[in-house]
Amino acid sequence: MGTVYITQEDAFIGKLDERLNVKYEKKTILDVPLIKIDGLVVMGRASISPATVAELVNHKIPLTFLTNNGKYIARLEPEMSKNIFLRSAQWKAVGESIQAIHASKGFVRGKLKNYRYSLLKAQRSYSNIDLNTGLNQLATAIANLDQATSINSIRGLEGAGSAAYFGCFNQLIRVENFQFHTRNRRPPTDPVNSLLSLGYSLLRHDVQGAINIVGFDPYLGYLHTERYGRPSLALDLMEEFRPLIVDPVVLTAINRRILSPTDFIIEPVSNAVSLTKEGLHKFLRLYQEKKQTKFKHPVMQKQYTYQESFELQARLLGKYLMGEIDKYPPLIMK
Repeated sequence: MGTVYITQEDAFIGKLDERLNVKYEKKTILDVPLIKIDGLVVMGRASISPATVAELVNHKIPLTFLTNNGKYIARLEPEMSKNIFLRSAQWKAVGESIQAIHASKGFVRGKLKNYRYSLLKAQRSYSNIDLNTGLNQLATAIANLDQATSINSIRGLEGAGSAAYFGCFNQLIRVENFQFHTRNRRPPTDPVNSLLSLGYSLLRHDVQGAINIVGFDPYLGYLHTERYGRPSLALDLMEEFRPLIVDPVVLTAINRRILSPTDFIIEPVSNAVSLTKEGLHKFLRLYQEKKQTKFKHPVMQKQYTYQESFELQARLLGKYLMGEIDKYPPLIMK
């Protein structure tokens, strides 16, 4: 089943024996064996029993709390992995070390090459769009990565490449009812940005879970700066997955008219845009289906789901930091 999302306001999350049981107005709306659950995400206002929390911890199932529109609130993790050697290697690489610079280049290279892959795919699919400017800017940023000698210079190239990609994003939207002008968040003030922000929040939950399974400290990253409460390594590792999972889900929801403008609501004070309950269910279903999509991993040369590849990429990063392999290979689609 993978990740379970609880979206019903005022639902009560409990347990019956080895099963997760969710009730609303004293009626069961979900009943599923805990063994089938990889993660639990509570979106909005729901309550959970202490016994259920303890059971989730015992089964090593992470519990994440988000607002209705996907803003991160908090996360409860099982006990950290006993792999102290991995975390020692992670800490030794902090700062401007050779390993930190190499890993950061890998995260950004994966992200920008997957951006380029997405734009090339779109240009082949739609003959009436011209994405050459964005493609050339991405190619320049990717080429300059090899000469980057500091984390800040890598961040600058990531910013330039992302700006080039999002400068083309509106052309990837093929329906009249939606438009994208620029990336905005905290809060997102248009439907497209609200979908992107929600998708990235869900992706963060999944990647952070994989990082914890492998044994990393999720709060110590390399590309993203240290900040209290920020899982910097999860944000690092999810970069290469953004164009592969979230962005295609957003475009599919819009271009296939699975979501329409009536699926969105605007908060009167903040102007934040979020999905209705029905729209949220549609988006979560698309996201879950995307995570279960299989592909041939370009390095491992085997079939994996994207859900499995979160942990696989984390393990490859661990092998690099531990000196077991010479390079960190980001997930790049070709």
